[in-house]
Amino acid sequence: MRSTPPNRPSAHGGWRRIGAAAVATAALVFTGLGTAAQADAAPTASSKVTYVSTPCATPKHTGDLTCKSYRVTGGLTAYQKQQAAKTGITPKAADASTPSGYSPTNLRSAYGLTSAAASNGSGETIAIVDAYNDPNAEADLATYRSYYGLSACTTANGCFKKVSQTGSTTSLPSSDAGWSEEISLDLDMASAICPLCNITLVEATSASYANLGTAENEAVALGAKFVSNSYGGSESSSQTTYDTSYYNHAGVAITVSSGDSAYGAEYPATSRYVTAVGGTKLSTSSTTRGWTETVWKTSSTEGTGSGCSSYDAKPSWQTDTGCTKRMESDVSAVADPATGVSVYDSYGVTAGWYTFGGTSVSAPIIAGVYALAGTPASGTYPAQYPYDYAGTSSLNDVTSGNNGTCSTSYFCTAATGYDGPTGWGTPEGITAFAN
Repeated sequence: MRSTPPNRPSAHGGWRRIGAAAVATAALVFTGLGTAAQADAAPTASSKVTYVSTPCATPKHTGDLTCKSYRVTGGLTAYQKQQAAKTGITPKAADASTPSGYSPTNLRSAYGLTSAAASNGSGETIAIVDAYNDPNAEADLATYRSYYGLSACTTANGCFKKVSQTGSTTSLPSSDAGWSEEISLDLDMASAICPLCNITLVEATSASYANLGTAENEAVALGAKFVSNSYGGSESSSQTTYDTSYYNHAGVAITVSSGDSAYGAEYPATSRYVTAVGGTKLSTSSTTRGWTETVWKTSSTEGTGSGCSSYDAKPSWQTDTGCTKRMESDVSAVADPATGVSVYDSYGVTAGWYTFGGTSVSAPIIAGVYALAGTPASGTYPAQYPYDYAGTSSLNDVTSGNNGTCSTSYFCTAATGYDGPTGWGTPEGITAFAN
């Protein structure tokens, strides 16, 4: 069943689940010692942040796919600048002791999800597919959820499950610090958007197409109706075979990062069976919405991906005329590291809070939105759902910015209506992501 967009809260507030952690945080705030303001405040845009690609953005072996994330290493994020303006105290750059990026409350406010996140998602499972093992995944997730007042999601209470690509809970891949950063990011974003959902982490043996594809199939076999994939690589003539083997799962919402290398198509985002998720720069504004977005682009080689596939056939619901094959992207969400999200990670880095960006952020966010919208109809491809609401108030149209230069303008430049970098826009509630 489709639902209408919820009433929008203020960008500086919003719903929060009541739990022991939230109560404790509130108590600290009243004594002037806590950080709840950091959890709820919405920052303004910043362009003076420094960051690096996470190690999993570099392939270990020829032909490996790479993750799509950046970790902030210096400067003050927009979030921190906002806090400095309120308190008069300039925070330390790249300080891992406190969150320095968008919180769950911020993200739900930006995308009209406050009401849905409070009541939807129970009984649904979001699967996260990544490579290698994160030995601290469950513990780090617990820290993130506790800080932001989200209910516990553990193996013990049945909310969290970690398996290998064959479904084993004991024989897991080798551990990897770089992919662990990616895993923490993905788990935290799924939690931020759909706190009542269960989460299954499926860890591939390596970042090869075969292993990540096998993990994809395992996620679906385990019953997940929502699968997030924050990885990709160059297109190849083999991808239509991969489509058939790994990504053709009707009745399952599969989201894939569009890429972080600016203009240019990537696979599996260009699979006709998935929802390709682009990236934006998300900032507060004085509009009724309280937020504004532009295409994420930092340089000619860094920004959200987009483009016309060289191999995948155009799905029936795509009607743009400049690309005769599959066009990337479909929808989008925040990805700019300068307006990035808070993540807790402890494996291979100093344990603490980090700010992440990249389309690795936007893919699990959109998977969470699909989960809030309810189980997809059997036999359908949920990538089509936003197209049914193209140009309506159920999506925030992103109309400014570009991710490079191209011969066909909308392939790389935002415009009213559909464009490659941001698709039909970002979520405004859950309506555009329901059956």
